[in-house]
Amino acid sequence: MLLQSLVSGVTLAGLVAAQTPAGFTPEVKDRLDLIVGTKVITVPGTALTRAETARQPVIGTSDTILSGTYLWMMIDLDVPANFQNPSAGARRTNLHAMISGFKSSGQTSNGVNTLTSTATGPIAYVGPGPPPENPPYAHRYVSLLYETNSTFSVSRTQVGQTFGFNLATFATAVGLGQPIRANYWNVTGQ
Repeated sequence: MLLQSLVSGVTLAGLVAAQTPAGFTPEVKDRLDLIVGTKVITVPGTALTRAETARQPVIGTSDTILSGTYLWMMIDLDVPANFQNPSAGARRTNLHAMISGFKSSGQTSNGVNTLTSTATGPIAYVGPGPPPENPPYAHRYVSLLYETNSTFSVSRTQVGQTFGFNLATFATAVGLGQPIRANYWNVTGQ
């Protein structure tokens, strides 16, 4: 019985340990809650539709109120290198959003302490639009939250390419630390 409890505890710890997809670097352990329409995405890897994700999600936390200033970004990890034949070749990344200046709104929505920003960039939100593939291929859209100071600024030029976006290079170049919160959803091009 004790062994079964230990195995169950280790299994649960493994399930809740990462809020980012397996193999994604950096791994983030604390969850960023995403509200898509009326759905609160608390389980990483939740399947959503293109229609559901057309509008920018509301972001926040249900376990604490964050009191700093934050940068949010969303990256598709699974863009085909060849749109005519998506299943051929390697996959690459695409930066779908990078918005600075998020702060606590002081309000709660669906149990989530929301964060808001008056900024729209440097990369405004573009909803998922994966191409249809046979067999269907679920794209993983990772949301990352970085703590910044109130004077943090990043320009569109500093971001560089959105297709093939290199998170590690960008984070180093602008002096971001590790992301403090993350979550992701899946969208299939159907």
